Amino acid sequence: MSYPVITLDGPGGAGKGTISRLVAEALGWHLLDSGAIYRLAALSCRRQGVALDNEGRVAELARALDIAFEPEEATTRVLLGGEDVSCAIRTEQAGGDASRVASLPSVRQALLDRQRHFAMSPGLVADGRDMGTVVFPTAALKIFLTASADERAQRRWRQLQEAGIHASLPDLLKEIQTRDARDMERSTSPLVPAEDAIVLDTTSSSIEDVVSHVMSLAQARQLT
Repeated sequence: MSYPVITLDGPGGAGKGTISRLVAEALGWHLLDSGAIYRLAALSCRRQGVALDNEGRVAELARALDIAFEPEEATTRVLLGGEDVSCAIRTEQAGGDASRVASLPSVRQALLDRQRHFAMSPGLVADGRDMGTVVFPTAALKIFLTASADERAQRRWRQLQEAGIHASLPDLLKEIQTRDARDMERSTSPLVPAEDAIVLDTTSSSIEDVVSHVMSLAQARQLT
């Protein structure tokens, strides 16, 4: 049996995580943060001393990941082997590491079926970079969120400031541009909008406006 899926793809900092969580809450659907899965795979490699370019070993670890997502108010707890690693996978290093392991074809294949198993009743909102193109190609609604690199760097800088973490805005911008290039140029599942995706530029839009727009699109397709 298949269940309805809404995919939200796009580069880091475009708002996928927040928008996906709010849409899933509004619909009462399950949520898949696929980026977190790649971050978990990279974190597991770091902890076990596996080189991030050792494709075979990374894929092995990816297949054996013990992961769980626990929704909470305004956030989602991410568990690895029962341990709450929500903060550990949200660092800049974790994001860069995730982008590196995500470029490995064997790792993407190892995690493909695992991600598809998140599609359960009554429906799924899937956040990632290839949700609409590869993981859920027949999704009922596909959204591709984007924003300028400058705006995305500013958003990340503000998040870190609010968390009391010092960061260099120019360094954040450079990291985002490097990650964008790696994601868009990889040979397997490059970061591109699905042919039937609706592209939304969030550069000058509020979270509320984007959520409202996505919900309107979902309603138009009788998903609400």
